[in-house]
Amino acid sequence: MQKKKKVIVITDGDTYARKTIDFLAGQIGGTCLAYLSDNPTHASAGEVIAAVLKAKEEPVYVLIDDAGATGPGAGEKILLEISRHPEIAIIGAVAVAAHTKNIEWTRFTLAIDQDGQLTANGISKEGIPIPEIGRINGDTIYSLDQLEIPIVIAIGDIGKMQGKDDLKKGSPITRKAIEIILERGGF
Repeated sequence: MQKKKKVIVITDGDTYARKTIDFLAGQIGGTCLAYLSDNPTHASAGEVIAAVLKAKEEPVYVLIDDAGATGPGAGEKILLEISRHPEIAIIGAVAVAAHTKNIEWTRFTLAIDQDGQLTANGISKEGIPIPEIGRINGDTIYSLDQLEIPIVIAIGDIGKMQGKDDLKKGSPITRKAIEIILERGGF
């Protein structure tokens, strides 16, 4: 039986997310498909799947983004296609909060606030805990709930969170989310 490529899905594809995940892949290990990310995602599912299968180092970080579109946008359609591929295993997802006000939400395993604290509360785009327990609002996260992803970590906006996840600081919140996924995924 062929070994499946291990993927971590990142539900953000803007410039901050691309730079952050590319940097962290260099620090932690893995292959970042930053060149296929955008806000919104313009790459096709076929392009992303081909890049995942060609990646030399795992995990493969796939950045998807719907840029505020409600319903399954371009990023979520790619997520669904990846999840169905027989040679790919999604080992976790970093679910990034957005200001969607309960239009689209997902459940998560753990959340990390802007101070790096684990919480059961949802997280705002700024990385501040909200009263909602176990749910996060976002624009590219609705389909996560439909899939059997082993671990979903909710965080605020990658590379931002009022400067607390800044790349100059090593993006500690995003790094912690990825490290938890890797630890739980057997890396």
